Amino acid sequence: MTIKEKYHLSDQDIDRIVEMAWEDRTPFEAIKAQFGLGEAEVIEIMRLEMKPSSWRMWRERVQGRKTKHLQLRKETVSRFKCSRQRAISLNKISKRK
Repeated sequence: MTIKEKYHLSDQDIDRIVEMAWEDRTPFEAIKAQFGLGEAEVIEIMRLEMKPSSWRMWRERVQGRKTKHLQLRKETVSRFKCSRQRAISLNKISKRK
């Protein structure tokens, strides 16, 4: 069973989930609100969609990161996306600004 079948997601949905999960300031709760997927499901999607080395790098970075969980986040953090981050589409960084 593929991710699309298991979670009833389109390619665009999967791409957006990967983008949101990759952004340090987007909490898992925002992904759950938009797509109905919890942290464990997002981790599963990331594991299947990324190369093993990228997966390990992302997982190490995300574990314990306060900005990925609303309860651990400082009140001063109000943005989901870094203002300096470029747009990501189809898991590739866009050259457009």
